[in-house]
Amino acid sequence: MKTALALCATVLVGCSDDGAPAITFGSFGPLCGDAGRGSFRFGAATAATQIEDMNPATDWYLWTAPPPMGLGRSPFVGDAVRGYTKVTDDLALVRELGVDAYRFSIEWARIEPTRDHIDDAAVAHYRDELIALRAMGIHPTVTLHHFSNPVWVDDPRRPACDGGPSDTNLCGLGSAGGREVIAEMTEHAGFVAEKFGDLVDDWGTLNEPINYLLAAYGIGSYPPGKSTIGQITTAFVAVVRDYITAHAEMYKAIQTNDTIDADGDGIAAEIGLSLSVADWEPARDNKLSTDPADIAARDRLVYLFHYLFIDALVHGTLDTNLDGMPDELHPDWIRTLDWLGLQYYFRGGVTGAAQLIPSTGLAPCFGGFDQGACLPPRDPTYCVPRMGYESWPDGIHDILVAFHARYPELPLVVTEAGIATDMGRRRAENIVRVLEAIARARDEGVDVRGYYHWSLTDNFEWSEGFGPHFGLYSVDYTTYARTATEGADVLGAIARSRTLTSEQRARYGGTGPMTAEVGFQQFPTCRKTPAP
Repeated sequence: MKTALALCATVLVGCSDDGAPAITFGSFGPLCGDAGRGSFRFGAATAATQIEDMNPATDWYLWTAPPPMGLGRSPFVGDAVRGYTKVTDDLALVRELGVDAYRFSIEWARIEPTRDHIDDAAVAHYRDELIALRAMGIHPTVTLHHFSNPVWVDDPRRPACDGGPSDTNLCGLGSAGGREVIAEMTEHAGFVAEKFGDLVDDWGTLNEPINYLLAAYGIGSYPPGKSTIGQITTAFVAVVRDYITAHAEMYKAIQTNDTIDADGDGIAAEIGLSLSVADWEPARDNKLSTDPADIAARDRLVYLFHYLFIDALVHGTLDTNLDGMPDELHPDWIRTLDWLGLQYYFRGGVTGAAQLIPSTGLAPCFGGFDQGACLPPRDPTYCVPRMGYESWPDGIHDILVAFHARYPELPLVVTEAGIATDMGRRRAENIVRVLEAIARARDEGVDVRGYYHWSLTDNFEWSEGFGPHFGLYSVDYTTYARTATEGADVLGAIARSRTLTSEQRARYGGTGPMTAEVGFQQFPTCRKTPAP
C-alpha cells in the first residue's frame, strides 16, 4: 500500500494531510496535432440564439414569438439575456474568470438575414468581439451552426414546403432543397473563415448533431418542426446524410479560407464538432438490469447517439439502416475532423423491453418518457429537478475512455458540461467533480485537451425557456445584471492557478452526495419538477 508521502510524490504538487492530492493541468495548447498533447485549456461556452437580443431573423425567434407575429411553439426567446448589446460586459466576465478560451457561436441569421444579403454591421460586431478577446489574451472557439438557422433555410410556417425550394424557403435538410442548404452552409463557413481567420484558429462546424436533428427533424420540437421519426431509416437518415455532408463541406471551406495562424502555433485552422453524450445504463422496471436484451439496447443507443456520426467521418461510411454495419461509402467525408468535442450532462437508463424510437428496439428515459427505463439516482442529491435527469459528473470519465479506445488518434475536449441549479455550491461541486473525472481519464492516457463550462451566463435554454439556470454568472431578468456565483469563483481560481487543490477537492469533489437543491419536490427517478 502506498504511503501518503509516496502518493504525493506521484503528482506535481503536494497533498494536504487528510485530503485527495492536488491536480495540476498543462498549459494552453493546440486542439490538434502532437504539439497539443498534454496541454489543457479552461473555458466557458455560450451560443448566439441563447444569449443575444435583436435577433428576429432566426428561426427560433419566429418559432417562439407569440401569434400573430410568430408561432408561439415554446417560451419566447425575445431579447434572451441581451448578450448582443452587452457583449463588452460579458467579455469582461470572461476575462474576470481567468480562463484561456471562450466558445461561442456566430449567428448565421444575423450575418445573412435574407439569402445572399450580408449584414455588414453584424460582421463588424463579431469582428470587434474577436479583437477584444484577442486583446485580453483569450482564445476564441467559434461554432458555426448551433441549433439555429435563418428562416429562409427552412421556414417553420411552411413545413410541407409547398411550391418547392425558393430563396425565402429552401425547405431544409433531407428535402429537395437539401443540396442548396448544404451549399449555403458551406458558403457561410467559407465567408466567416475568410473574414475572421486572422483572429480565429479553433472552429466548430456543428453542435450536437444527433440531438439537433432528432429535435428539429425527428420529433419536431425545435424549428422547423418536422417529424420523420416514424421513417427513421429513410426520411430521417436522409437528413443525417445531408448534415454529415454539410460538415465535411464546411470543413473544406474553412481550410481553404482560413490560412492565417492567429495563435502562432503553426496551425491556421483546427476544425471539429461537438457531440452530445450521456452515461447510458441498461435498465428494466426502473432498476439497473443485467438482462442481455437491455444491455444490447444500451449498446445500440450508445452507437446511435455517440458513434454513428463520428464513424461516418472517420471511416467515410454511413449506416443507413442503423444496424451497426455501414452500407454506404462516402470517401469525401474522410479526414474532415481534427478534434472532437464531447458535451455531458446526465446519466440515464435505456431498456430493451419497449420501443420508443421506431426501428431500434429500445426505449431510453428521455423527455418525460419512462417505460421502465428511468433509474433512481446514485444519490437523490444528483437529481436536477429543472431538467428531469440525474447529474452524475463522474460519468464523463468512462465516456472519455470509450471514445479514446474507439478513435485513438482523435483529440478530445469537453466543450460543454454543467448543471442547472440556483445554488452556487452545487455548480462548484459539478465543476470540481467533472475536472476530477477528466483528470483521471488523462492519467489513463486519454488525450483530453480542455474543458469549457456551460455556460458563462444564464440563458434561453431552448424549449425549456428561461427556467433552468446554467450560468457561472446569474442573470436578473428585470435589470439584466450579471452576478458571479460560487461556481465562477471556484472555476476562476482553478483556471488562474491551473491547479485543482486538495482543499477544493475536499470541499467540493468526490463521488458522494452533492449539496441538495432547495425548494423542489424530489421524485425517485429524478422526474422534472415544476418551479416552486
